[in-house]
Amino acid sequence: MISFFAGDVMTTNSTLSSLSYFILGAYLNFGNLRYFYFMITAFIYIVIVVVNTSLIVIICMNRSLHEPMYIFLLFVNELYGSTGLFPMLLVQILSDIHTVSTSFCFLQIFCLYSYGSVEFINLAVMSYDRYLAICYPLQYNTRMTLNKVFILIILVWLYSCVKFLITLSLNIRLTLCGNIINSLYCNNYLVVKLACSDTKVNNIYGLFGIVLSIVVPLLPILFSYMKILKICFSGSRQTRQKAVSTCTPHLVSLINFSFGCVFEIVQSRFDMSSVPSVLRIILSLYFVILQPLLNPIMYGMQMSKIRNTLNVRQD
Repeated sequence: MISFFAGDVMTTNSTLSSLSYFILGAYLNFGNLRYFYFMITAFIYIVIVVVNTSLIVIICMNRSLHEPMYIFLLFVNELYGSTGLFPMLLVQILSDIHTVSTSFCFLQIFCLYSYGSVEFINLAVMSYDRYLAICYPLQYNTRMTLNKVFILIILVWLYSCVKFLITLSLNIRLTLCGNIINSLYCNNYLVVKLACSDTKVNNIYGLFGIVLSIVVPLLPILFSYMKILKICFSGSRQTRQKAVSTCTPHLVSLINFSFGCVFEIVQSRFDMSSVPSVLRIILSLYFVILQPLLNPIMYGMQMSKIRNTLNVRQD
């Protein structure tokens, strides 16, 4: 059973700026199992926070890890994205009424969407970083300097934040005919679907945002891996082994995150009623749960310098 009601459903048209709350309509009636689901969700969040924070501290405290490869792998974005979801998720699991204030809904949309944008663009930058490391190993340190890395990081965050601030500013002008969002969290597309007023500008900018966040970052990824494959086919066995060891974590992370994002885009825009509700819930949270758990394993624990640092501290 889906719990759709958390008070009075909005019966009159209202602008987003005057609306006080939304109802999250995709929460199952957990009954006595709510505490079990709460403990599982809390455990996942604690693991994400502890593991990513630990790796951030290790990287910050060791100058030998202050290289572009590791700077990009500062796991701040994983903490940022998971914190944009989990605290509210924990509260909602224990609640009988699943409401969220409009201001918090806006904040969550901004956090989750900017997290996704930063993550995907970071993966694009990382692919270029791998391209330089494999194809131009002798020039790597001069091409990817610390100053360039910091500039790239600032641009990635600034670009993502400004893009979704514009999205929210376009939403504020909308007049809504309802306040039920059929999701576990605030979803920008579903909020826009509630509008009675013209959403043409929002829809066009939304498509433009998808292109900027996903399609454009794919170009350097494809370019980098085409160059890497070319080097692998013409290079030595040692070059191929280096390419496999350095690119595997990136490819796994890229495929995993892309799958989560594609499902989220599809399930919010098309009828997924044929998919079991529990599976829909799991997959809707996939991109912001598995990625923060997977990246520390793929990028952190598999990197020899970080493993050596952990071993030294244990000794």
